[in-house]
Amino acid sequence: MNTTALSSTTPVRYDPAVETFRDDEAQTQTDLVATLVDMEKTMADHTGHAMRAVHAKSHGLLRGELRVLDGLPEPLAQGLFASARRYPVVMRLSTPPAEVLDDRVSLPRGMAVKVMGVEGARVDGAEGGTTQDFLFVDGPVFAAPDAKGFLRSLKLLAGTTDKAPTAKRVLSGVLQGVEKAVETFGGQSGTLIALGGHAETHPLGATFFTQVPMRYGAYIAKLQLVPVSPALLALENAPLDLAGKPDGTREAVADFIRANPAVWELRAQLCVDLERMPVEDASIEWPQALSPFVAVARITADPQEGWSEALAREIDDGMAFNPWHALAAHRPLGNVMRARKAAYAASSDYRSERNGCPLHR
Repeated sequence: MNTTALSSTTPVRYDPAVETFRDDEAQTQTDLVATLVDMEKTMADHTGHAMRAVHAKSHGLLRGELRVLDGLPEPLAQGLFASARRYPVVMRLSTPPAEVLDDRVSLPRGMAVKVMGVEGARVDGAEGGTTQDFLFVDGPVFAAPDAKGFLRSLKLLAGTTDKAPTAKRVLSGVLQGVEKAVETFGGQSGTLIALGGHAETHPLGATFFTQVPMRYGAYIAKLQLVPVSPALLALENAPLDLAGKPDGTREAVADFIRANPAVWELRAQLCVDLERMPVEDASIEWPQALSPFVAVARITADPQEGWSEALAREIDDGMAFNPWHALAAHRPLGNVMRARKAAYAASSDYRSERNGCPLHR
């Protein structure tokens, strides 16, 4: 393993004091729970089936193996990554809305990874579990600095849930054009991308980020999931033809994984400066010049079906992906992550109760 990229700056050691709590957090979390569950209920009443309040549509449902790299230096050999072991994983590729929209409404992509058979002390509320979940998005920063900002965005999204799918598709086409123009001049708009301006590219060629920090054993880190196998690398920014294909992204993922193995590198970025790499502001990108992402594991998925109705029943309906399904060594940190704890639990409980289907956590 190449560890030359590991920052020579001493990583910040985890201390509870790295988190700062606000007086209005409890109310924000209560409002967030209410908004998410209301979105789920709206769609469940329409379709007769409860789906996720966010990331309802899956594009890929994969099984693979995570292999922790041998010989990691002490700052990286922490928690799940403390020793060279292998774990089965489930991976879910998805897009954000509570609706199952035509893929021409082009939005950011998420990749949820559930590591199975993980032993060790757990975070509060996850006792008895044996999974470690990591949630990734194909952009380096969260759309809002904190949970209040996330709630404002979510309330706007909630107002459009189950409404005007054709208008959303038309708007997405316009926003994609505007975003392309912005990128021509060297910029990028996270707002445009989040509203539907994401380029229509193959999601398996994307690099994914946790965006928000977590405890990394004795330290603090963000994670990155990077394609490394040649066939995946060839998909970077590869365009998709989605004309007349409402599920074209899913079809492209399944076509690829049926014929090719896929390998990703899981990398950790250690916090070395709490001012320039803040814990509480999720909208600030941690500078890689200060602390680069360094490989700690590899995930391999052999050729497989990639998506099916049976897999959807097993994984979409039967599993919950939550960053608080975690070892104490990887406790989620910061305002956004604290809000996710209550919100994700409430969302999963509603789905489980409405569908009469217990969820694997």
